[in-house]
Amino acid sequence: MLIARLIAETSTLAANLDTARARLAEQGLAVALAEPLASDEEVIELQLPAGDPATVRGVLDSCFAPADLLLADRPFTVPGLFVSDMDSTMIAAECIDELADFAGLKPQIAAITERAMQGELDFAQALTERVALLAGLDESAIAQCLAERIPLMPGAATLVATLKAQGCHTVLVTGGFHQFADPVAEQLGFERVVANRLGMHGGKLTGGLVGGITDSGVKRTVLLEEAARLGPATVSLGTGDGANDIPMLEAASFGLAYYAKPKARAAADGWIDRGDLTSVLRLLGIPRGEWVLG
Repeated sequence: MLIARLIAETSTLAANLDTARARLAEQGLAVALAEPLASDEEVIELQLPAGDPATVRGVLDSCFAPADLLLADRPFTVPGLFVSDMDSTMIAAECIDELADFAGLKPQIAAITERAMQGELDFAQALTERVALLAGLDESAIAQCLAERIPLMPGAATLVATLKAQGCHTVLVTGGFHQFADPVAEQLGFERVVANRLGMHGGKLTGGLVGGITDSGVKRTVLLEEAARLGPATVSLGTGDGANDIPMLEAASFGLAYYAKPKARAAADGWIDRGDLTSVLRLLGIPRGEWVLG
């Protein structure tokens, strides 16, 4: 059975549901159930006895966009593991782009970042090229950037705190840098951080990295290793927005793309296109009375 949950515009919900049923029927897919969740009447759950997940997501997307959606072939349960990207997912910025602004290089570096996130450039090569451009930047720019340019994404603190209160292990894994990820993780309450590290010497950036590169393969490996450590029955949740998040999103029990680039969105089990990060809690069916406000 396929189970879809969605949060969409309420004023057109009934008409759009009728349209979705008809379009699914044209594909030979019957909707056995369509009703609000007991925990949140604005979340609609649809159950289909069978079907191709990509086809169902495509039909629902065409009928309800913009919407928040999650499709699963298993019952919805609170995950035991949450692994998330950082830039443009947990924070409302791309750290390297904002740091580049202090060096007067934001347009050049942001253009490379965008192409990498779209999956048009090799991530590792794009990362090393951008970091090299920052050589000589004063280390104090990192602290200033953190204070002035790195806001948390709406709902991020509540999402992490609530999942932790439900017994979920939380990991922040990013192609960004420990110099940003560590304070963000501390602020949000993530229990582990996996990231790259900017090279420093004499109070300035060297233009290089220290240690290996955290890329898409590392993100996937972190999720799989943490899930194995927690036990074979562990349900995992992954969130991200860019092409380098795709393997992680595909490996997760529930992979959710957050206001994502097209390739990441297409690879995920669902997406947040309408609400903030608390929509993840709503789609999972965690009642508001159990949320821990961050």
